Amino acid sequence: MSPADRRTPHVPSIMAQPTKRIIVSVFGSSHPREGDADYAFAYDLGALLARQGYTVCNGGYGGVMEASARGAKSAGGMTIGVTFRASGGRAANPWIDEVIEMETLMERLHKLISLGDAYAVLRGGTGTMLELAAVWEFLNKRMMPPKPVVALGTFWADVVHTLREQLRAENSAAAEAVVLAHSPQQFVDVLRTRLSTTTTKGA
Repeated sequence: MSPADRRTPHVPSIMAQPTKRIIVSVFGSSHPREGDADYAFAYDLGALLARQGYTVCNGGYGGVMEASARGAKSAGGMTIGVTFRASGGRAANPWIDEVIEMETLMERLHKLISLGDAYAVLRGGTGTMLELAAVWEFLNKRMMPPKPVVALGTFWADVVHTLREQLRAENSAAAEAVVLAHSPQQFVDVLRTRLSTTTTKGA
């Protein structure tokens, strides 16, 4: 059966599951194509996450979203794509198992955040910056429980350092919420440590 055959057109909710899945929401640019370094990086991340038993969730379309889902499927993993109707009827990429279609971009953003047990932030533009900022702000305002947030590569390093200094000046506990990692393996290592820490705190 092909990935397209496995795809469902609409899944209203995935919150009620018999076994708790650990879902990693992956944020990144829609522009990379197969053969690009950013595409390969996202593919490797998706594959590694799947091999470790994590479910990959993303925005469901192209670029980093396609690459991370494709990598996850290559390793036998499960994928979720959160799309939105206002995008003009674009279909999810063929490596998405579960499609959740929201009405608007902002509803899609909130769904990606609410589904995630952790977040991987890859190179991207204003959309990815919005996703990173929203997660960090929700953590800063304590509007969501502590969850691992990792910015991969060097692209976001200056942004993270600048905001971290500002939050430290404000005495915010969220100053250290976003961690930098340079490779998919380092991301998984950070993820294990942070998930263990947040689970212990929540016990």
